[in-house]
Amino acid sequence: MNNVKEKVPEFRFRSRSEHTLDAKGRLNIPSRFREVLREVYSETLVVTNWQKSLKAYPVAEWERVEEKLLNEAPGLPGFSDFVRYVISGVTECHVDKQGRILLPGSLRSEFGFGKEVVLNGMLDHFEIWDKAAWQDETRRTRDKFEDFAPGLSSLGIL
Repeated sequence: MNNVKEKVPEFRFRSRSEHTLDAKGRLNIPSRFREVLREVYSETLVVTNWQKSLKAYPVAEWERVEEKLLNEAPGLPGFSDFVRYVISGVTECHVDKQGRILLPGSLRSEFGFGKEVVLNGMLDHFEIWDKAAWQDETRRTRDKFEDFAPGLSSLGIL
């Protein structure tokens, strides 16, 4: 007899999907991501600029990021520039009844978003990439994949 209890699946943002922005800049959030929002968080996202993409956080996760920036970042030299950049892009986006969010035009243009975008799950948040930029990033990551071996080994994954 097996006494192992079945694990309840954790709700996280996983996988990636390609989407087309409509003429107004609305983005369909995949149902699996909306399920995470409904089950664990709320249907409001905080979207902000990052290095090469936008990051979309549930409000509770974003508040954790802000707390770290507020309490820990002041001690890091030159970090106020990073905080200024990231906080300046913050926009609250509410998921509408059709499961969409409106991405502000300023953020879309800053990252050169065309109509085609890729959503990439990052466990506690997800990224929104212009499709061509995502393809470039994927190639770069795949080309340096062996560089991850020491870290994966230290985590016990290899």
